[in-house]
Amino acid sequence: MTRFEVGDGPQTLSAARELDAADPLSGLRDRFAVDEDELYVDGNSLGLLSTDAEDALDRVVAEWKRLGVRGWTEATPPWFTYGERLGDRLAPLVGAAPEEVVVANSTTVNIHTLVGTFYDPERGEEILVDELDFPTDHYAVRAQLRARGIDPDDALRVVESRDGRTIEEDDVIAAIDDDVGMVFLPSVLYRSGQLLDIERIAEAARRAGATVGFDLAHSVGVVPHELSEAGVDFAVWCHYKYLNAGPGAVAGLYVNDRHFGETPALAGWWGHDKETQFEMRRTYTPARSAGAWQIGTPPILSAAPLDGALDVTEAAGIETLRSKSVALTDFLVGLVDDRLPECTVGTPREAERRGGHVAIEHPEGYRVTEALKDRGVVADFRPPNVVRVCPSPYYVGFEDVFRVVERFEEVLETEAYERYDPRDGGVT
Repeated sequence: MTRFEVGDGPQTLSAARELDAADPLSGLRDRFAVDEDELYVDGNSLGLLSTDAEDALDRVVAEWKRLGVRGWTEATPPWFTYGERLGDRLAPLVGAAPEEVVVANSTTVNIHTLVGTFYDPERGEEILVDELDFPTDHYAVRAQLRARGIDPDDALRVVESRDGRTIEEDDVIAAIDDDVGMVFLPSVLYRSGQLLDIERIAEAARRAGATVGFDLAHSVGVVPHELSEAGVDFAVWCHYKYLNAGPGAVAGLYVNDRHFGETPALAGWWGHDKETQFEMRRTYTPARSAGAWQIGTPPILSAAPLDGALDVTEAAGIETLRSKSVALTDFLVGLVDDRLPECTVGTPREAERRGGHVAIEHPEGYRVTEALKDRGVVADFRPPNVVRVCPSPYYVGFEDVFRVVERFEEVLETEAYERYDPRDGGVT
């Protein structure tokens, strides 16, 4: 793994250029559709298109055109096992065996089927979540409780934030008791970028006899994980953020092999044992792998770009990507401290507690974000006051980060944001 050393000196333009010159991943940028007239730091919402992803999609379209239905068995690779094959490639990124990972469904659907499968009120009626989760996680968990005839207001145990930005892991551990049957948390908080200690939380859940799952949407592809070693029961994630697989790309899931053979809560024919799937039996036989949690026919055109995008990730190496990401966010935090005195960094400063983006807080965060967009900086806003800046290690350099803060400083010094309507907004 290559380590990037930002150093303790001033974060200057010349320092940024020196870091870029020494960056072994700088060539990755050439594989992406980067608009050189803008600074794209929104890769934690939607990653950019790579030539690899585009070529993979074009290849599948050509196979569809040439083979028609025969593509399920004669395409390269065959579409019939596309989800499993992509799962094999993703497994090293999350620290799992190949058969424990599959590409399937959407993230929210995967939450529904996995929570629905592994929630057992006899183990403990309450499901532990946190106050700062992305809303869809709560929507799905509450829906699963209602489906069991359980009032979510009674059974959802919410760990509250002490500062409105982060969650204290000590509070999480303290909240896991005999009444908690399941723990379901994000790996990275979507607003602040705090990275939780998956291993510690999983160990606490196991000691209490609770199942434990994680939403890796804001970490997969930029933070390496060791899910199997940590004993995590299940996990879900999307591929359109750091893995750059395109808008609405098919999602991914992990199930620990000790659960193989269980019948998914949302059983569908594509999760049937592959050897007998086309015998069209009335009785469902789950595949003895994470593939059992596939539901319907995989959307091949939404999965193909991931096949190409993974070429980029594998070429770079997840450990090196993580090292560069940490260096980029270190550099960004230092610049905010030096040049944006009106702002506060809402992301933990310790690298081991930080994901791939930085939350820059300002009372006029929404209007600042809009002013930045008109100056060629594509970032995003999260209520109440956060400008999220994501220097993706795949295509963002240190000089890019310097230029982002330079334009941020200009917006604040000239009060250019005053020309924008003060309202909340934004999508993830």
